[in-house]
Amino acid sequence: MMKPRRALEEGHRRKFLVVVDDTPECVRALVYAAKRAQRTGGALVLLYVIEPEGPQHWLGVEDIMRAEAMEKAQTVLGRFAAKGRDVSNIEPELVIREGKRAEEIVKLIEDDEDIAILVLAAGAGTEGPGPLVTSIAAKGSGTFPVPMTIVPASLSDEAMDAIA
Repeated sequence: MMKPRRALEEGHRRKFLVVVDDTPECVRALVYAAKRAQRTGGALVLLYVIEPEGPQHWLGVEDIMRAEAMEKAQTVLGRFAAKGRDVSNIEPELVIREGKRAEEIVKLIEDDEDIAILVLAAGAGTEGPGPLVTSIAAKGSGTFPVPMTIVPASLSDEAMDAIA
């Protein structure tokens, strides 16, 4: 059973969660969430999930790969945090988790009672909305613990200003 959301209680703020990855549309989700958080007095959480590469037979190799993945996660999050600050003057909360992306998103939402909205961006290509949107929708978006906002990759900054 999901803990109740506390974002509107005294001492809490509604948080917009953005899952950060290397897809081009991810920036669109970030920009929308940052603008929406600023407009509504909310906060911004950026999540980077390091997905397992598979079983490793050499502990030293696994440690090196984990350290490299952590360094990449910190670099990518730093870049996205700077963009979020540029757009909204909000200092984002940065979270790095290891595991399967969809599972770690749900776990973070369970852990943080202030996360009220998950913001994703749909892919611009003809292949569909993108792997993350597809995987979450396939796992039962009707039972997902918080509302999701899916931002079209083609939505301009000006259009976002009008609706965020």
